[in-house]
Amino acid sequence: MNDRRLFWLRVLSLAGAAFTAVVILAGAWTRLLDAGLGCPDWPGCYGNFMVPDADQALRHSPDSPLDATKAWMEMIHRYLASGLGLLVVSLLVIAWPHRRRQGMPWRQMLLLFAVLMVQGAFGAYTVTLKLWPQVVTLHLLGGLSVMSLFVWLHLRLRRLARGQGVGAARRPGRVLTIALLLLVMQLALGGWTSSNYAGLACQGFPTCNTQWWPETDWGEGFHLTQAVGPTYLHGALHAEARTTIHLAHRLGAGLLGIALMVVVVCYWRRREMRPWLASLAAALLLQVALGVANVLWWLPLGLALLHTAGAVLLVFTFTLVVWKQRYSTAVVVRQRRPTSLVLAVDDLDADRRRVGSAGSLISSRSGQDVGSEPQRKKRGWLHA
Repeated sequence: MNDRRLFWLRVLSLAGAAFTAVVILAGAWTRLLDAGLGCPDWPGCYGNFMVPDADQALRHSPDSPLDATKAWMEMIHRYLASGLGLLVVSLLVIAWPHRRRQGMPWRQMLLLFAVLMVQGAFGAYTVTLKLWPQVVTLHLLGGLSVMSLFVWLHLRLRRLARGQGVGAARRPGRVLTIALLLLVMQLALGGWTSSNYAGLACQGFPTCNTQWWPETDWGEGFHLTQAVGPTYLHGALHAEARTTIHLAHRLGAGLLGIALMVVVVCYWRRREMRPWLASLAAALLLQVALGVANVLWWLPLGLALLHTAGAVLLVFTFTLVVWKQRYSTAVVVRQRRPTSLVLAVDDLDADRRRVGSAGSLISSRSGQDVGSEPQRKKRGWLHA
């Protein structure tokens, strides 16, 4: 394969991962500014591909007055998402001539393109279904999935460039699988908390509204088949339901934190994984600190955006840990034996060496005394 093509595939895959993180943060900022419905239609904005003036917007949607700032924020997010789609198409075009080459992750590129198309559909439904929480949550999960696929694709292309291929992959252990499931669950709970505007439903930490277990409504808080519309801007649930969602997000964070620390402890003896395990632990602690700060300081916009960035970082580091576990060469750091045991073994080895030396000496002397068979015949020890 042309090294130049492979180089550009690696560059575009890495750029795609970084660009996806930017798109996710732009979407989070759009939501935090309540600009998700800044343009009431899709894919344009009041029937245009740029934000129109107030008169034109009024003629197009009399019930949705134009807020130019929010409309531009929404359209910038759409432009960035469109650019991401063009980047994936560029990957497919460059890789097409060598799609059948052994080791080329062509199927993963197709999967990435398919996931991105579904993600675009979620973006459209986010607007047309008026910020329905189910779709908003899936939209967040889709964005993080696209970023993870870009990272995984880049790592595979790096191995291909080094002539390593993918090789035999280890199965993810039970600990990693449980941690992955809890991570997906917690990300979904974060999206559900945000889309239902439950970030301030629990005031104070570690208690919630001065109680360890406040009034909750689990049925309403997680009513996943609720009717659509007319709009979910600023949320549509009552206080107890929002408190339930926030409390579930806190409990999920605790479970995820325990699972990720177990992952760190279980794999720490593998030397090649230690840098990524340390990064995962640091990302976890940072995300917990940001979550607590958001509660204590009443969800300032900057900290709320950083909390989303922390989720992106957590997914990124976890993806690297899974990759290292599956494809890296294991270098196990063995623990030293206790000193007393070492001394006992050394003494035993010394005794064995002395016994062996004595045996060799006896055999040598016996050989000198007895001699070979011709010598014994000569000495008369054997008679015909």
